[in-house]
Amino acid sequence: MSDKILHELSPAEVKAKMDAHEVVVIDVREPKEYGAERIPGALNFPLSTFDATALPTGGRPVILHCGVGKRSAMAAQKCFEGGAGEATHMAGGLGAWKEAGLPLIVTDPATGQPSIQG
Repeated sequence: MSDKILHELSPAEVKAKMDAHEVVVIDVREPKEYGAERIPGALNFPLSTFDATALPTGGRPVILHCGVGKRSAMAAQKCFEGGAGEATHMAGGLGAWKEAGLPLIVTDPATGQPSIQG
């Protein structure tokens, strides 16, 4: 495994790459978690059913993320098992994204209506 490289980007670096349309951000949390709060523009591919060969990259690099970084590292491992030599995930996951005050879509549990915070 020493030839496999896992890159970590900060939330600010991920946001800058998203704004420049350079990457596809994949949220590997479960659908219920994703539905409650998510990064605008991130796609949901849960770790429980994760298939590295089915990611909709559009030819762009993928950045994986989860709640704190553990599941995204596990998804990166699945990418390695699928033949990828490198993978990238967001350090600190959604928790770090929120700490940085970056935009977040949050669903109001009382109304089911999403709103953007941050």
